[in-house]
Amino acid sequence: MNNSYSFGRDTYYFDNDNGVKISSYIPMAPSQQQRQVVGYEYLMNPLPIFDNPNYKGSGKLNGKVAIITGGDSGLGRACSIAYVKEGAKVVIVFYDEIKDAKDTENIIKSYGGECLLLKGDLSKRDFCEKVVRDTINKFGKIDILVNNAGVQYQSDSLEGISDEQFDWTMKVNLYGLFYLTRACLPYLKRGSTIINLTSVTTFAGDPQLIDYVMTKGAIVGFTRALANNLALKGIRVNAIAPGFFWTPLQPNCWVANKIPTLGADASVGHGAMPYQLAPTYVFLASDDSSYMTGQIIHVNGGQVMG
Repeated sequence: MNNSYSFGRDTYYFDNDNGVKISSYIPMAPSQQQRQVVGYEYLMNPLPIFDNPNYKGSGKLNGKVAIITGGDSGLGRACSIAYVKEGAKVVIVFYDEIKDAKDTENIIKSYGGECLLLKGDLSKRDFCEKVVRDTINKFGKIDILVNNAGVQYQSDSLEGISDEQFDWTMKVNLYGLFYLTRACLPYLKRGSTIINLTSVTTFAGDPQLIDYVMTKGAIVGFTRALANNLALKGIRVNAIAPGFFWTPLQPNCWVANKIPTLGADASVGHGAMPYQLAPTYVFLASDDSSYMTGQIIHVNGGQVMG
């Protein structure tokens, strides 16, 4: 059970006797929990803000085709919509979140955009190869790959991580990224971009997400090695390390009473909504970042610095 007391502008939250000092903390959501294989956005309270109506596209991705894993909800939905606003066609890869995917498709159509929905398990090599075939059959090319999908589950100890959880987390977060990237490479050309999602938890070393942190640390290494490998071919590879964003990953991972305090350890005293990360996806996919490769972009409200 979380307890708190206030002194002046500072509020102290305690969880399992470990205090987190924050200032002017702004909870983003009340206690809640989902227990799915992956989380569903339409069940969240409040619903995440994924689209900034004041964001006006300027054609930065005109004519581009992007594959976005987990593009149905959360950060992936924000990325999908921003890319469409910038003129791209998007392929949205999702696991079983059919309602979320259809809702995202309808939003994209309302902007006059075009998308392809592909449902399946990224941990399977055959499905990853099918994603590429279906993309080529539909749009004829691939310019941008966003390896955004991932799973995380809370565990208070290493002993508490089952073999099944460990295997699933590794396969979704790493095997899927590897299989899909490898399948895309024959179709990528000079000017193409790959964007991977790592996490602030890798740099903070979250003690309740040991297996997840392992995968996100591996993604940092993969990003840097692949960037070096592809640099002379003109294919750029970068990664984003988000802090706490209000996405389906959160209520599907944490115990219910953890939710109101997520983001408390950021310097700004709160978490963020998915639309706030969308411009970073656009930046890394566009010519604005043409001299960047092998970099990790930290967007975490000051939770981790340096």
